[in-house]
Amino acid sequence: MRIYWLKVKKIIEETPEIKTFLLERPEDFTWEAGAHTHFALKGFNSGGVPNRSLVRHMSISTVPSEGAIGITTRIRENCSEFKSIIRQFKPGDEAAIFKTHCNLPLRRDGRRVYLLSSGVGLATFRPIALDYLARQDGIGNMHSLNIDSSRQFLFPDVFRSDSGKNFTAQFVDHRSAYYGEVRKLAADKEGLFYIVGSDEFLAQNIAVLRERDISPQQIMLDKHEEQKAQFL
Repeated sequence: MRIYWLKVKKIIEETPEIKTFLLERPEDFTWEAGAHTHFALKGFNSGGVPNRSLVRHMSISTVPSEGAIGITTRIRENCSEFKSIIRQFKPGDEAAIFKTHCNLPLRRDGRRVYLLSSGVGLATFRPIALDYLARQDGIGNMHSLNIDSSRQFLFPDVFRSDSGKNFTAQFVDHRSAYYGEVRKLAADKEGLFYIVGSDEFLAQNIAVLRERDISPQQIMLDKHEEQKAQFL
């Protein structure tokens, strides 16, 4: 296993509670849109047993062409040890990434793609949306649906409707409206439904889709195969 120790290039305050940490990108490091990585802090591997409190499983919120590895996360006032440390990060500080993998490849088999997320889960979909916006072939169209009661929507430069590229971005501010929209989207019996969020959020979305006869093969989760089986 290779561990990359990387410097923070820039920190972007997306909202008062959400930050994006842009890490330098090594020349030999690449990834696929929708990938996740392990993001770790100094000291996580200094003992005989890894300190898991200093490691988090994070999505990469950038694409390789942007020249940086983006990690976007919510940091609340009352937070974990891990997040209290990264809240103090400054450009030049170092963090590690390792075990980068993609469970959410963008399938280009002629069908419509629906991105279903809650809040900061939109960070996982940012590179997938950018991948699609750069090249639409093999995809009928793309629709993003996000629930965010704060109304401080993430990445407005990316998640805005573009009729020329058959891309639509929709935000709702409460769950009843959100699931009402999911039921409407499930009228597309051939679509591909990508879901990102907490395990509870995944389970609720899957229940709605399965009630509408969407097959497990049409549902994409950021989970390893054995984990997916528990949901689907």
